[in-house]
Amino acid sequence: MSSTGDRTAVGAAEREGPARVAHPRRSTPEPLPGGDREPVGYRGPVACTAAGITYRQLDYWARTGLVEPSVRGTLGGARLYGIRDILLLKIVKRLLDVGVSLQNIRLAAQHLRMLDQEELTGLTLMCDGATVYECTSPDDVVELLQGGHGVFGIAVGAVWREVEQAVGVLPREDPATGETLMVHDPRDELARRRRNRAG
Repeated sequence: MSSTGDRTAVGAAEREGPARVAHPRRSTPEPLPGGDREPVGYRGPVACTAAGITYRQLDYWARTGLVEPSVRGTLGGARLYGIRDILLLKIVKRLLDVGVSLQNIRLAAQHLRMLDQEELTGLTLMCDGATVYECTSPDDVVELLQGGHGVFGIAVGAVWREVEQAVGVLPREDPATGETLMVHDPRDELARRRRNRAG
């Protein structure tokens, strides 16, 4: 990982500037969208739906350590993914779609796992097809574009909001009890009231 000002090049062939030292953080249970602090996880098929990937991709990435489930791994039963995991799955898919090498994606994913939510939602990933750059300000994005580096960008905050919206209507699981927690959809309540009035 090399740093050039506030912009970090992830997976660059040549490294310049001071190295950024990142310390792993312990995973904590994911909050529910809406601020509820109840620890929950999402089973593999639900994570696939929210991230827009196939189960085969999910399984391969978990087995190779690219994106592993942080709420519960395979040893404790079915894999349970957190919202951050699903965010990473979605970003990995987008980087693969534009031709970034798996080696560079792995470096980018390792770096993104080190960031807290505020850092994640405030950055933009730019890619020139080979190298992934972390931009923390609009000036960084402009500088990359002027230098001919960035041809594809991912606003991580926007992807985070997409993931929260997607999982907001999908079933989740309490890892402590194994209970499936269905999401209350206000549209379901409205439909039930209409049926009651009609019947």
